[in-house]
Amino acid sequence: MDTMHVDLLVIGFGKGGKTLAARLGRLGRRVAVVEQSSQMYGGTCINVGCVPTKSLIFHAERRRPGDRPEDTFREAVAGTDSLTTMLRAANFENLDTLDTVTVITGRARFLDAQSVEVTGGTDRMVVTAGTIVVNTGAEPVFPDVPGLRDSAYTRTSTDLIRGTDLPSRLVVLGAGYLGLEFAGMYQGFGSEVTVLEAGPRVMPREDGDVADAVVRILEDEGVTFVTGAQVTGVTDEHGHATVHYRVGGEERTAAADGVLVATGRRPATAGLGLEAAGVRTTASGAIEVDEHLRSSQPHIYAVGDVNGGPQFTYISLDDSRIVADHILGSGERTTADRVAVPYTVFTTPALSRVGLSERQARDRGHEVRIAAKPVAKIASMPRAKIVGETRGLMKFVIDAATDQVLGAALLSVDSQELINTVALAIRHGVTAGELRDAVYTHPSSTEAFNEVLASS
Repeated sequence: MDTMHVDLLVIGFGKGGKTLAARLGRLGRRVAVVEQSSQMYGGTCINVGCVPTKSLIFHAERRRPGDRPEDTFREAVAGTDSLTTMLRAANFENLDTLDTVTVITGRARFLDAQSVEVTGGTDRMVVTAGTIVVNTGAEPVFPDVPGLRDSAYTRTSTDLIRGTDLPSRLVVLGAGYLGLEFAGMYQGFGSEVTVLEAGPRVMPREDGDVADAVVRILEDEGVTFVTGAQVTGVTDEHGHATVHYRVGGEERTAAADGVLVATGRRPATAGLGLEAAGVRTTASGAIEVDEHLRSSQPHIYAVGDVNGGPQFTYISLDDSRIVADHILGSGERTTADRVAVPYTVFTTPALSRVGLSERQARDRGHEVRIAAKPVAKIASMPRAKIVGETRGLMKFVIDAATDQVLGAALLSVDSQELINTVALAIRHGVTAGELRDAVYTHPSSTEAFNEVLASS
């Protein structure tokens, strides 16, 4: 049996882990990175998450009415596969070219707090390390629905983006952000999409006017939403699945050539042997960490989705900065330093939000002003008309007493870029008036701020 001792062992090739590995490797530290699949070098984002899904959304948005859906979809999948293959190779090379970094493909399991067994086929080795970082990400949650796991038509998001057959009828279980992105994407490719949501409304964390605007856009594209839907079973018929559900006591069914499970993701800690290392986990299975991302074993850290924090690639990247500061720097950086972290739901157009919603602001006792306009009515935003995407709205929540921007919801073209400007303004105390009166390039989407913020 082979053994190896390193300064840093990273379990999982995700954003936070690979960034730490590269940084310490360039400093001459001995580093080992363990990844269970060669198809996941680089992590979830570039292989089965952000990059391939946004690539497919890009292709779906550009399908012309006369294009055959199946052909467009297969071309999109092929192009996306080429992109992720290139990025995966680049990520592997980025670490493999460092003399002090070793990439090991296999499954990791703790033997004790310092030792990790790695197995691959009949091969086995043990890696010991002074510092260990767990970066194993998250995995789909399957609801306890009879027949769902056994159905030949059940798909995870990973299954769908890697498949080459376009389902003519797609039933999406869950109207969260993942469910909405896939609903819009597959409707764009030509699928007939039905979204079943157990809750009373879609996007409950968003203000009603914002959530309703998203739903209207998707419904106008042809997506069907059913809220208050309790899925009771999935049965396979001749050539398709039947999803059985109940709404207000009424039994209903939906036929599907694909059933997407989009009911959330949980930290991927099963099989890691964390109990052998004395690493505590939460009720959800996440590794319990402090503000420095240390587990119950101070030399074992958890970064990214596995620690139960926000499931964003950029949070995993910031996690790596916190751990690096603890290993190499002053150790003062913590998760509490994060202020105004934005997020984007890549519907078409995308919804981006940062800070407090109107409801949250009022619940916290703020007296607020609202500056809001439909994109179609923003005269100073010609870019929306130039690119032919005038749907959506822009909404700012402003503290009436201080003129500070408390939050914003931008449902518009380029919102994934615009929201970063708003987030920076919130972090640095830039007032709504200053944002309103700033000089922006033309024609751009940012100049909409001049007009929208003048409407409060």
